[in-house]
Amino acid sequence: MVYRFVVLSDEDETFVMEFEFLDSQNLLDFHNILQDELEFDRSQMASFFMATESWEKEEEFTLFDIGGGSSTMENAVLEEIIFRKNQKLLYVFDFFNDRALYIEYVGEFEEEDDKEYPVCTTSKGMPPKQVTFGSVLRKKYNNLVVTDDDDDDDVVDEEVVDDDIFFSGDDEDDLSDFDNIGHGDEDDEED
Repeated sequence: MVYRFVVLSDEDETFVMEFEFLDSQNLLDFHNILQDELEFDRSQMASFFMATESWEKEEEFTLFDIGGGSSTMENAVLEEIIFRKNQKLLYVFDFFNDRALYIEYVGEFEEEDDKEYPVCTTSKGMPPKQVTFGSVLRKKYNNLVVTDDDDDDDVVDEEVVDDDIFFSGDDEDDLSDFDNIGHGDEDDEED
């Protein structure tokens, strides 16, 4: 059986990807194809989370066994963790800023003999950057709505990035007062 998933980002509503997997593949296969398709740096940590209907995190699946009874992506076979249509997953790829991709299982169909899996079947819009600085305007998804409609006339640019977190030349303080600070060790040597 082939499972189809839709992937969205809360940072850009025009971004959508669709993937197909064999039911015997696992979340590590999903991680690897996401990394490839998004051109992410593989040295960065990432985790999948099972999610509630309102996208709240539940069970975590990590890249490596971190102990404490956690599950790994490699051990999470899709047919063993996907139980219902519209099942939701979060793919957290930026832990410091709590950024994730929203993934929803949207259906299944028979495997095609001449097709290799996993495969990305659709990719539209601008994918999120793996690392960002500043704030990002986000949208909260309730249910993913996927259509075959290619009408992109309704594109709205909602991304707002605050690039003013770095100091400009005008913000430099006068550090001349710090040049005259003595070291405490000189007083100790005179005793």
